[in-house]
Order: sequence, then C-alpha cells, then structure tokens
Amino acid sequence: MSGSDVEVAIIGSGFAGLAMAIRLALRGERRFRILEKAAEIGGTWRDNTYPGCACDIPSPLYSLSFEPNRDWTRLYPTQPEIWSYMRAAVDRHGLRAQTWLNAEVAEAAFDEAAGLWRIRTADGRALTARFLVSGMGGLSRPAVPDLPGLDRFRGKIFHSAAWDHGYDLRDKRVAVIGTGASAVQFVPEIAPKVSRLHLFQRTPNWIIPKADRSFGPFERWLVRNVAAYRKALRGWIYAYHELRFMGFSGNERLRRFVEGQALRHLARQVPDPELRAQLTPDYALGCKRVLISNEFYPALTRPNVHLETAGVRGIEEDAVVTADGRRLEVDAIILATGFRAAEVPAPVRILGRGGVDLSDAWADGISAYLGLLVKDYPNLFLLIGPNTGLGHNSIIFMIEAQVDYILRCLDLMRARGASLVEVTARAQDGFNREIQEKLRRTVWLSGCRSWYLDSRGRNVTLWPDFTARFWARTRRVREADLRFAAVPAE
Repeated sequence: MSGSDVEVAIIGSGFAGLAMAIRLALRGERRFRILEKAAEIGGTWRDNTYPGCACDIPSPLYSLSFEPNRDWTRLYPTQPEIWSYMRAAVDRHGLRAQTWLNAEVAEAAFDEAAGLWRIRTADGRALTARFLVSGMGGLSRPAVPDLPGLDRFRGKIFHSAAWDHGYDLRDKRVAVIGTGASAVQFVPEIAPKVSRLHLFQRTPNWIIPKADRSFGPFERWLVRNVAAYRKALRGWIYAYHELRFMGFSGNERLRRFVEGQALRHLARQVPDPELRAQLTPDYALGCKRVLISNEFYPALTRPNVHLETAGVRGIEEDAVVTADGRRLEVDAIILATGFRAAEVPAPVRILGRGGVDLSDAWADGISAYLGLLVKDYPNLFLLIGPNTGLGHNSIIFMIEAQVDYILRCLDLMRARGASLVEVTARAQDGFNREIQEKLRRTVWLSGCRSWYLDSRGRNVTLWPDFTARFWARTRRVREADLRFAAVPAE
C-alpha cells in the first residue's frame, strides 16, 4: 500500500483520535497523521473550560484501557485532570511528531483512480492517505439558538463551550439560556458571584445525587501500583453502569425506582413547592440525558437566582424579553445550549465516490454500519459515528471497540492483498433498520424532545443496547458485509 503520504489520516485529537493513534503506535505503525484544528490536542476536554466542568462517568472508567491513568484524585474527574491525562498520553507515545496543529480539515476527497484520500486543510496544506479516520465527536460543534435579536445584544455573550475567562462575572446581571449538563455544573459556580442570574429552562431535567469523593492516599497507591485492583475497580464500575441500560429499555420497576430517588433528591434540596413543581420533569427518566449534581438545586434557591420558564421571545440591546412580555435587563448572556450532535459533519466536506458530499448522502438522516462505515465511502471510518453514543455507560468503551474493529479491517485487508474496503448498501441498511427497531422499545423515543433526535425525530445518536453487545458485534469482521478491492494500478 504505497503512493500516499501516510497510511492513516486521523481528524481530531479528542479521545477518539488519540485512541486510534495510540493503538497504531503500540503496533509499531507510525505512518499516520493527526489533523487537529486547534492549537493544542484534547477535543471537547480542551474546549470546555467553564467553571465546574467535570465528567459524569467515574474516573476509573474514563481513561483508555491500554493507557490507564494511575493518578486520578477523585471519583468524578474534572476537566483539568482529564485534559492533563490526554496531553501526557500524547507525550508518552511521542505523538506530537505525527500531529498537525492548527490544521482544520476543509475537505477530504476520495480519489477513485488512486484509491486514496486527498485532504486539504483550511490553511492550504495538503495530505494524501490510504485511510481516513474521523474522530470528530458529536460534542465538537456548539449549538447556537436562533433567537431574534441575538446579534444586536451589546453586552457580553458566549457559549459555555467557549467560556470567556477574561470577562469578570462578579456583580453582573447574567442570563443563562439552557439547563443541560453544562449549566448544571457551572450555575452553582457563578451564582454566588453575580448580582442576578436569570436561568432559562425549556424543560426540567431528571437529576440524581452525585456520589463524588476524593481518593484517599491508600486508594491512590493501590490504583497506581496494583494493576489487579485497578482493573477490578474499572470492571465493577463498568458492570454497574451497564446494568442501568435495563431501566432505559423496558424495566419499569428499575426506572421508577431511580425516578423516586431523583424526586426525593429534589424534595430535600428545594423546599419551595412552587419552585419544586417547576423543576419536576413530566417525562420518563432517561428520555433526556440524566444529570448528576448535589449543588444545582441549592443554587436555584438563592435569592439572586431566578428560574425562568416562560421562554425567550427575543433579545434586545441590553435585555432578554421573555415570552410573556417581561423585559429582563442583563449585562451578559451565557448560552448553555449544548451541541449539534445529531447533524452532519459540516463544515468538513467529505467527498466519496462520484464526488458526493457526505452531507448530501445523509440528507435524509445520518446512518452508518456499526457507526463506522458508510456505503460509497471507501476506507473511511467514523469513530463515535451515528448511533454509537451512550446514555448509560462510558463512551471510551465504545471508542475502543471501534478502534479494535478498524485494526481488524486493516489486518484482514493486508492478508487479502486488498487496499480498499467499504460496506455494502445491504449491510448498512439492514443494520440501521435493526437499530431503529430496537430504539422504538427504549425510553429515548418515549415522547420528549432531546438532543438525541434529529430534525425528523429519529434517534441517530444513541446505541440502543448493552455496550457488551456492541463489543461482541465488533469482535470480528463479517466479511460478507464488506466489499474489498485490490490495489489500483499506479
């Protein structure tokens, strides 16, 4: 397989891109390039630096199994710890030599005659690769709401994923739009500092207690020095989270038990019955992302914090106007409106056979085989692609299963003397019919509005099964589902 600058081009340096790169490096394969649009590696854990930013998956399960972090300080890791771990992994494996920073991919086009990908970055650099691996996760493109007048606001405005640490929030009047996972973490941090905080909630969330704690010296020693303990702890946490899927897939008793736990948590922390009613969800737990926090509800009981449930009619130069006509003067607006997780991979143009843009191929909804392969896009692999996100366990597990599958494909191709691989239309369509059928039996399609759904109401984000079953599906390559081709003449 010659004729290309590198064997594998990897877009993105978040967990997905780094997992792919490290596994290649561990195999002694160094003909790869990481293309990172920013000035440093890290993906979402580089970008999201808002106050209180942390992971909602326990730390022993939130590192790569082949690159374990022995230095976690607490059960739920914070953004600085996670980002530090990722940078240390890059340095430990010498990946910086294979990384282009400030290299935003503008276009990747498949050259059918040469059987390789031609990649062009926004700053004019070019690269050819036999294989293209996309590590652009669903949490890489912030969603900015279409609010009338937003562009006319004269105060400070920023998204939670692009926090402006140079802006002092002390004694400011602040509007926070959105009450999702980011807001639940940063609102308690900024509430004591601002003079007034208007928190705009579209729908209330199910919030359960956060069983966070620091690791003591002896436990940290065990994690650092005893591999068997480290693996057992990771395995126990994985199994606990895996069982939670039962509550999302028809086990009403388990789901209602957790709902009761969440309602008791709300009742303990919010004594005001009117505020408590506004914060009580009217949909099944799990339909939207379940959140964990011990500080969010108490922050809403502060006298300077006001929960706004009327919605936003529009934005004026110095105020937010609510749907019921109230004019709330503010100095700053913070958008906690999440990410465009269910949309196509714009602004990157990925052109497959016949020059068809992947965005156009997905015009009727995104789909892929195992979330990895798309028909008519040879040698393209999508890490954390359609329907591989999770509502109950660690995405790291899914990434590792997908990386294993890619490596199996590469080994199989070499054994067969092939240089091209792509999924058949029949296999992709059959896989996605199966996924959508399974989703109909889950809580994620029980009627609420969530970022899991695309504009047509299809869940194109989540894996509707136990993660162990995804692992089993990716343990071997079903050759009948793929089409191989020999090395093209050069």
